[in-house]
Parts: sequence; structure tokens; C-alpha cells
Amino acid sequence: MENKQGVILTQEGYDKMEEEIEILKTVKRKEIAERLKVAISFGDLSENAEYDEAKLEQAQLEEKIAKLENMLRTAEIIDDSSINADIVMVGSKVKVKDHDFDEEIEYTIVGSAEADPFEGKISNESPVGRSLLGNTVGDVVDVAVPDGVAKFEILSISRA
Repeated sequence: MENKQGVILTQEGYDKMEEEIEILKTVKRKEIAERLKVAISFGDLSENAEYDEAKLEQAQLEEKIAKLENMLRTAEIIDDSSINADIVMVGSKVKVKDHDFDEEIEYTIVGSAEADPFEGKISNESPVGRSLLGNTVGDVVDVAVPDGVAKFEILSISRA
């Protein structure tokens, strides 16, 4: 979720983003610099596809680094101690019962920048995340899904 300053991140998400920037600045920059050196050694840069490709990749890398650094500069970090276990909010871990499939699912509600559905981290802007926000244990919420409407009952809420 974008706030007035920037993105909303958990401390874990902030730390992961810092780590990614460090890898991009050290490892990836070196890899691209090596590719550029090799491509330059081929001579004539005007007809050098390897050089053009490496320069493009270098530009994309620098753009990604700048974007991530800007996100960190303007990020709002969710303070774990401010997470109320009585109500679903960004930073909450929520266990729900999907009435359609009769199964329990656990989600962690995070800002969009660190959403990872494969790890159970869903964005507060996603249909499920948006529907769960502000609700409490025992609430049954309707979630608009591609097939229609799913019913989720909130079984528990805890800090992520």
C-alpha cells in the first residue's frame, strides 16, 4: 500500500529489501561490468550486440537500485508492538476458514512491496487482504474472487 510518504513494510520486508540492494550493488554490478569489459574487447561498439545488451542490463539494474533505495527512504515500517491482535491490520497473521473449500489458511497481511503469495504473505491491497482488514475473530467476510464470492471466517489473529 502506498501511503503519503511511500510504501508500508514490515521490519522483515525492510531488511530483505536492504539485503537485495546490497547484492545488486556488489554482485550484480560486478557481473555486468565484466560483461561490458568482454563486450568492449570484441571491438567496434556500433555493431556490438553483446555491448548493447550489457549496457541495457546495466541501465535496468541502476534503475532498480534507485527505485528500491527510494522505496526504503520513504517506507513506513510497521512497528510490531503497534499491531493489535484483536483486529486485522497490516502486519497481522490471520488464520481463516475458507467455507467453500472447508479448509484453514493462514495469511500474513503485508504492504504490496513485500507480498509473496507462495509464502502466505498477501498484500493489504489484494481482494483477500482488503476484505480481511479491520475485521475481528469470528467475523465472516465475503471476498470477491474470479469465480464469484468466497466466504472466509476469521479464526485467529496474531502478530506476524
